[in-house]
Amino acid sequence: MTVRVGVIGAGWIGQDHIRRLTDTVAGAEVTAVTDIDSARAAESAARAGARVCADGAGLIAADDVDAVLVTSWGPTHAEHVLNAIAAGKPVFCEKPLATTVEDCLRIIEAESAYGRRLVQVGFMRRYDAGYRQMKQVIDSGRVGEPLVVHCAHRNPTVPESYISEMAALDSAVHEIDVLRWLLDDEIVSTQVVVGRSTSRRFAYLKDPQIMLFETAKGVRIDLEMFVNCQYGYDIQCEIVAEEGLVRLPDPASVAVRTAGRHSTEILQAWVGRFTDAFDTEFREWIASVEAGTEPTGPSAWDGYAATVISNATVEALTSGRIVDTGMKPRPAFYSGGAVAVDVQPAA
Repeated sequence: MTVRVGVIGAGWIGQDHIRRLTDTVAGAEVTAVTDIDSARAAESAARAGARVCADGAGLIAADDVDAVLVTSWGPTHAEHVLNAIAAGKPVFCEKPLATTVEDCLRIIEAESAYGRRLVQVGFMRRYDAGYRQMKQVIDSGRVGEPLVVHCAHRNPTVPESYISEMAALDSAVHEIDVLRWLLDDEIVSTQVVVGRSTSRRFAYLKDPQIMLFETAKGVRIDLEMFVNCQYGYDIQCEIVAEEGLVRLPDPASVAVRTAGRHSTEILQAWVGRFTDAFDTEFREWIASVEAGTEPTGPSAWDGYAATVISNATVEALTSGRIVDTGMKPRPAFYSGGAVAVDVQPAA
């Protein structure tokens, strides 16, 4: 079976995923594309041999679309995800699931009422080989119970449109999701400490920021968010546990000895760092759709949690206070593993 995918949103990330589904992921075919920019939609569709749809609702309802990929502007995500659930079609939604907590809860309620998982949210770090190795070590109990986590998320530069709140909403949200997954624990409070800012920034931007999280089990997390570090794209994570520690490996890179120096290359963008994770993420999603099983990746509940916690972190930044995240109890619907479902491809 070839899974026929309709793509809503043909911006940069949408185009990259169209390329991925067309050239890299077996068992997938992009059959329909829509975008608010009709010329951009036509160009992206032509590259994939797909047709153009007038809007998201029409694409979701189309007979030649088995599954939906949402890569449009964030505030439109909830509408498209809800329409996909109503149509009974699997839907992969790039983060955020929704920009408001209320819309996230509407999606959770709709999916729960439908009776099976259809939604997967695009947090690709769970598919990175290094993070998966860390998860195996933590789950095995080799280093004991986690106690403290140290993280860093560094970008060489950011565009002028990047504002202080985006450090939580667009950047740290990846750590928020992957740490919840690694620790199998919930973040219950957040704080942001801002000290001396780098001179290599736009005047309105608070950078770096130190984000401090506490989990339900009492694990303390510190995250350095530094988006103008100049030297490269650098993601670090170290979990200190009762009997040892586990550290995220740096990306593989050849060592060079020349001119009296020993050096390795540092990546300059997140694209190169997580390309393999994106590929794995989509291979596993397409495989689940093809098999008629529920997705095993980040759920609508995980999308809700990321929105709640990142919004609370923005509040902590603006207020200077420790902020309770106010997470609701996880519904039983989202506590189990993947199960087989009867998802029939459109005729």
